Amino acid sequence: MANINSEIKFNIELDENRVPEKLTWSAQDGGVRAEEAKAIMLSIWDSKAKETMRIDLWTKDMPVDEMKIFFHQTLVAMSDTFKRATDDEKMSDTMKDFCDYFAEKLELTKQ
Repeated sequence: MANINSEIKFNIELDENRVPEKLTWSAQDGGVRAEEAKAIMLSIWDSKAKETMRIDLWTKDMPVDEMKIFFHQTLVAMSDTFKRATDDEKMSDTMKDFCDYFAEKLELTKQ
């Protein structure tokens, strides 16, 4: 059976100070072509060094209130992924409790 390759591409347009002005991403297999985004958080596991490498980008016009929502939704997604990856329901529930606390402190639940 042949291996199948798939690509996800990010394009970052920078201003003269190298600050992101526009972010787009494409995933041809998923039918996504040059979709605009205001923020990207990407984590890459380096198994040799046993550490996480990160790419965190956001455009200079990303509203702070949207950034707070983005962080909250990312934390919720991480707790779901943690549960699927480890089958550790107790810790996943603890992470979800923190997500609820985070949303409460930022008053995101009132939106």
